[in-house]
Amino acid sequence: MDGPRWEYEGYRPAEERLRESLCTLGNGYFATRGALPECTADQVHYPGTYAAGCYDRLTSEVAGRRVENEDMVNLPNWLSLRFRPAGGDWLTPDTTPVSEHHQMLHLDPGLLERRTRYPLGADAHLVVRQERLVHLDDRHLAALRTELTAEGRTVALDVEAALDGTVTNSGVARYRDLDGRHLSHIQAGTAAPGVVWLRCRTRTSDIGFGLAARLTAEGPVTHDNEAHRAVQRVRLRLPPGRTVTVDKTIALHASRDPAISDPLRAAVDRAAAAPGFDELRESHRAAWEQLWRRTALDVPGEAGSILRLHLFHVLQTLSPHTADLDVGVPARGLHGEAYRGHVFWDELFVLPYLNLHLPEVSRALLRYRHRRLDAACHAARELGRCGALYPWQSGSDGREETQQVHLNPRSGRWLPDHSRLQHHVGSAVAYNVWQYCEATGDIDFRHGEGAEMLLQIARFWGQSAVWDGHLGRYRIRGVVGPDEYHDAYPGAERPGLDDNAYTNVTAAWVLSRALELLHGLPEPRRRELLEHTGLADDEPARWAEVSRALHVPFHDGVISQFDGYGDLAELDWDGYRKRYRDIRRLDRILEAEGDTVNRYKASKQADVLMLGYLFSPPELRSLFRQLGHHLDEHTWPATVDHYLHRTSHGSTLSGLVHGWILARARRADAWSFVQEALRGDIADLQGGTTGEGIHLGAMAGTLDLVQRGLTGLETRGGGLSLDPVPLPELSSYGFSIRYHGHWGVRLRLRSGLLEIAVPDSDQSPIDVRLRDWVLPVVPGETARLVLPD
Repeated sequence: MDGPRWEYEGYRPAEERLRESLCTLGNGYFATRGALPECTADQVHYPGTYAAGCYDRLTSEVAGRRVENEDMVNLPNWLSLRFRPAGGDWLTPDTTPVSEHHQMLHLDPGLLERRTRYPLGADAHLVVRQERLVHLDDRHLAALRTELTAEGRTVALDVEAALDGTVTNSGVARYRDLDGRHLSHIQAGTAAPGVVWLRCRTRTSDIGFGLAARLTAEGPVTHDNEAHRAVQRVRLRLPPGRTVTVDKTIALHASRDPAISDPLRAAVDRAAAAPGFDELRESHRAAWEQLWRRTALDVPGEAGSILRLHLFHVLQTLSPHTADLDVGVPARGLHGEAYRGHVFWDELFVLPYLNLHLPEVSRALLRYRHRRLDAACHAARELGRCGALYPWQSGSDGREETQQVHLNPRSGRWLPDHSRLQHHVGSAVAYNVWQYCEATGDIDFRHGEGAEMLLQIARFWGQSAVWDGHLGRYRIRGVVGPDEYHDAYPGAERPGLDDNAYTNVTAAWVLSRALELLHGLPEPRRRELLEHTGLADDEPARWAEVSRALHVPFHDGVISQFDGYGDLAELDWDGYRKRYRDIRRLDRILEAEGDTVNRYKASKQADVLMLGYLFSPPELRSLFRQLGHHLDEHTWPATVDHYLHRTSHGSTLSGLVHGWILARARRADAWSFVQEALRGDIADLQGGTTGEGIHLGAMAGTLDLVQRGLTGLETRGGGLSLDPVPLPELSSYGFSIRYHGHWGVRLRLRSGLLEIAVPDSDQSPIDVRLRDWVLPVVPGETARLVLPD
């Protein structure tokens, strides 16, 4: 097959989990890891399948307490297909060393191909070639083609295909003390010749699933259904050199799907009526071709290949099908069970890219947040405040899903988890609402659900701020910032920190945007919102006051991560690097030594520097000026240097943010961080975590680095603002965006020249702003702009 592909040569058990994650296939509705079909879940392999937004809640005994956790459910394994010489043992690469193994992920058509050569004694081999797809057009279908060829002599081969309901959630070692048996009421049966089915339900969320499989082969297919497995078998005769094909087509439905009455019947009907593999492959390829046209970047070289892979996985998790679903942005995609499939703040890094390509998907993801606004308001009331407090981890509903304890694998100890104090997730939701509306011009959403969320988040910040007469400033106390290493002051009895700079500055931004929105609403809609939210007459005036007087701490001429940060001890960075080499998870290292990272000026990831990621330099200066601070040409660069030397980058998002900032603040050092962001998952830089699921925010963030970071692209005031920064390693690139009703607006930068082509339509011209001047570009025209040095 032509086009970009991701290839793995040879069978290496230690790399299987990583390969399975990076070879996951999905369509936004469900996804299946790239495991070998003949292998079951064990220490090497994990063939997980996950449906977007399908969670289940169980209670476990952990560290002497009852702990409740909600997980994205591992669904029955539809992939299972194994083979053996008649009367022999089942073949797997772990039991029968292979003489050849090659795996290829074809990105353009969305296909996974493998070729494996099994020895069958001294005189024969079995060559197995498979193609796999999870259909992008029909979101309920997937298919597996297996081509079997004997070499040396005729081979009688037994093939067994199954829908396996014996699965559990056991893909993450540190969660294995938790109950992972989420499926119940598992039944298997036969629907028609060649078609079997399996149905089950989740134990507490009571979501029903129906799966059906159709097997076609050169020989009679028999059925032998077991208690929790729907099994099909066929015996094949393989003369030497002749290829025999077995096709397995499956359908998956859930009880919450629209326009069905019974998920099992829907699955059986769909599997029975599905086209053959060749036709499925062509319609699948056509759907991918359309999606690539709407989303792809044109970047040369190795960076372009990695970006293509990143985009592939973003689109498999958040596809056009997502627009019909009640789902958020799972931080680890639909690729594994890390973080239990929960939704964090990663949409902050994902939506800016989607806004300009698939705005209907962005809107759906924001509506996921809006549907949980009542729960966020309830959480705020539990703290004695009004407004909305969104949870740090979200799942099926709007309650806080952050675990109460977490395991340190280095020490084996279960420790309290205080990350639920990351109240800044509400500012991320507000930022995404604003960015979406600016990028799309969606007035209905801006005045409707978006306004409701923004105002309620602003109310929470307005009431969270407490006046300090000694400082003459408002303060926000008892929070945790983006740097999860610091969750308390050294020796403090209670968790939480005061005046986290990122939290306070973004809170000020939210309050300002809420006031701007409120004043710009049509009077009838403003009255409705005031009545609906119960907004007091004096609240907007308080918002204005708080937005100008929130405390931002400084020390030694730089912005402090939080109040008191400057009093912490310095860490012996060189010493720890010599002792441990990889210190990304410095918190675990220190805890295992009986120490705590709370004592040190040491960060897991960008915290203060996140401000430079969210806001352009002029916006950031304006925000600090609003707060009464002059962010001069020395303070911000000094702040960047300070935290750059005190960050362990224990998050894949950290390299991305640092690369974004350094592209403008210190260009010569930017590329090493951009490379880390690009390689984070493919090289598994976090030490085994990618095998538990890809890092979706970091992948999407690298795409947005090219789209907005390097171009300085901002959607403001009904136009496109640009302020490109040349990065020598990425000096030529292009992409198309969808903006305010214009489809396929093409931007290309190369050799100091910026081209903007607006496709022909009946839309109004686009105002393109470059530094201090504005150029209207009429549909059907191409503007070529020489960039200033």
